Formats: sequence, C-alpha cells, structure tokens
Amino acid sequence: MLAVICAAQAALLAGLAALRRHRLGDGGQSTAEYALVLLGAAAIAVLVISWATDTNLIGKLFDFVIGKVMGRAG
Repeated sequence: MLAVICAAQAALLAGLAALRRHRLGDGGQSTAEYALVLLGAAAIAVLVISWATDTNLIGKLFDFVIGKVMGRAG
C-alpha cells in the first residue's frame, strides 16, 4: 500500500512540475522583447529630435520646403 501511495505522489509531483514548466515558459519573452525594442526606438527618436532641434535643422528644412512650394506656385 505504501508503494502505491509513493508512486501516486511521485506521479502527482511530476505532473505539477510539468505544469509549472509549461506555465512559466517563454510566453512573456516576446512581450519583454517588444518593450525593449520600443524603448530603444524611443531613445533614438529623442536623440535625433534633440540633435535636429539644437542644430536648427527643422527650421531650415521647413524654410526649404516652403520656398520650393512658393517657387512652384508663383
């Protein structure tokens, strides 16, 4: 009788371990990877925007585009 109880307990523990491995697998890894990619993209965007603002490239680009549009219109 003790052998049957020990075998049942071992099978139950093995089943629980398999369930834990299945539940704690790589399921959330892709979400974390997407979050890291978004953080990296946001950091690069902040750097590019601050660089473009400090060098006044946005204003120069705007003036260039408006000048071309006005040149073609007039």
